[in-house]
Amino acid sequence: MQINRSFLPALWLGLALVCAQALTHAATPGEVPVGGTLRDASMHGLNAPDRRLSQYRGKPLLINVWASWCGPCRQEMGSLERLAWMDQGKRFTVIGISTDDSEAAAKKYLQHANATLNHYMDHALELEHMLGADHLPLTLLVDAQGKVLGKVVGAQEWDNAEAARWLNSRLESKR
Repeated sequence: MQINRSFLPALWLGLALVCAQALTHAATPGEVPVGGTLRDASMHGLNAPDRRLSQYRGKPLLINVWASWCGPCRQEMGSLERLAWMDQGKRFTVIGISTDDSEAAAKKYLQHANATLNHYMDHALELEHMLGADHLPLTLLVDAQGKVLGKVVGAQEWDNAEAARWLNSRLESKR
């Protein structure tokens, strides 16, 4: 059997695209998908006492994963603060998880931003992997029992009508 060599470049390109697509859609190690329940994890407080993730059970939770060096993360931080203080934000708790390598850099940013929400530091990539934070910022809505209701990658204005519709649609589906 003879192979027509003119098809080889196209074959290699197709194979490369399939592999690249598979890599971009691969979950992080130990990622909990939408519909799954978060495992417990220890969280080191940046501007709050250390806590376990399970201590937030009993009320829905909005978790924002960020880093001080991430421009889009910094861009959305103010809207998360405003959301937490609105009537809409009283239906759930809003927390932040920093993926910074430097605790000092994360704390410095929180002071600069006048953050009032509780923020925690991820150590050993435990939370980053479990939450699926391969791109930042990442925001997850979790129900009162720890089930992931939705994930949003990229900066959002969390205190506007579009975000309210997204949050309400997921919270209402739990009733």
